[in-house]
Amino acid sequence: MWKQIYEALKQLLLLTQQTERNRGEIKELRQELQELASVVERLAYEVRRARDDEAHEREKMALRLENEMLKFERRISGKTARDPKGEE
Repeated sequence: MWKQIYEALKQLLLLTQQTERNRGEIKELRQELQELASVVERLAYEVRRARDDEAHEREKMALRLENEMLKFERRISGKTARDPKGEE
């Protein structure tokens, strides 16, 4: 009988220790999860920002190209208007 009581108390003590250890580990895991979520959020922001920056750069390049094409067309049309044969 005493042995059964001793074993039950021993089991209770071990389960209490395990429970406390598990609570600590859960707390650490929650903290790590929160930090990971924060990192993912920052990465998502950076990806969106990079995508927007790249879109703006493409738009600027397209406008530069269009500008150069218009300049070229004006030069060509100016020469053609002065001399239809392309000679000055």
